[in-house]
Amino acid sequence: MDKFRTLFLHFQSSSESVMNGVCLLLAMVTVKLYSSFDFNCPCLARYNALYGLGLLFTPPIALFLCGLLANRQSVVMVEEWRRPAGHRRKDPGIVRYMCSSVLQRALAAPLIWILLALLDGKCFVCAFSSSVDPEKFLDFTNMTPSQVQLFLAKVPCKEDELVRNSPARKAVSRYLRCLSQAIGWSLTLLLILLAFLARCLRPCFDQTVFLQRRYWSNYVDLEQKLFDETCCEHARDFAHRCVLHFFASMQSEMQARGLCRDSAGRGPEAPERPEPPDGLDGGSGKAHLRAVSSQEQVDRLLSAWYSSKPPLDLTASSGLWGCGLTHRAPTVVPGTRESPHTDV
Repeated sequence: MDKFRTLFLHFQSSSESVMNGVCLLLAMVTVKLYSSFDFNCPCLARYNALYGLGLLFTPPIALFLCGLLANRQSVVMVEEWRRPAGHRRKDPGIVRYMCSSVLQRALAAPLIWILLALLDGKCFVCAFSSSVDPEKFLDFTNMTPSQVQLFLAKVPCKEDELVRNSPARKAVSRYLRCLSQAIGWSLTLLLILLAFLARCLRPCFDQTVFLQRRYWSNYVDLEQKLFDETCCEHARDFAHRCVLHFFASMQSEMQARGLCRDSAGRGPEAPERPEPPDGLDGGSGKAHLRAVSSQEQVDRLLSAWYSSKPPLDLTASSGLWGCGLTHRAPTVVPGTRESPHTDV
């Protein structure tokens, strides 16, 4: 169990590992889908090419879109590309690096489908059976052109009465299947060669730019994730305080009307201010969360985050980018009490 927990925490903390896992899952789903697919060529001259090429390229397009949807970095990449510059300059190199990473993972499943289809050969035979040159085969010398086209359209359907047990059908099918497998294996070799060259030649060049873009692309992803988590934390705390404030107000109203049972014989007392949940004021970060205490302040904060991302310099003044919002904890003058609500 400890090993599984360690593995789970690793995947949870690393977006890159999660995306690699999603990519592997899509690849396995692709193999399973293709193996369970029932291929039925229409064996009609007008529709063979449409069906064969559609089956060869339509599922990869769908798998490519699924890969983009499943990859969280695709949304982060578009947000980084379209965001206002604000106080943080935009680096096109980071967007290009993220785009390359997203496309590499999204193309894995479509390429697997295309390679499986080419190595199997059924789609290729169905799509190009009517395009075969009859002069390459001696069995068509005694047929008219119309008979040749009808025969070639029936080549993928080996159970059809016109081509059943025909040596010409077997020859044409074998020719197209060998051509399909040759293209499939050539494409496989090309992809492996490109991956090998990219992996082996990359250390031969300066890694400074690559490391910088990889670092900042991971930073953008993690920053957005931490912002979402902090927003959820603030929303939970804000809702908790609003509910406590509502109950305190209702208690005050009931005491004013003499509806509380424990207020008999006593005058209405001011309700005690609810104590904040444990740990909310334990640090400056929690104090900053509690400082944003109204809907207008939350809307301003979210608008400022979108329109003016903070500069990547922790030594800079925090009031330069906040549009009236500040990260500094409220200060209290000695000898005075801090007000229950702090305007930000």
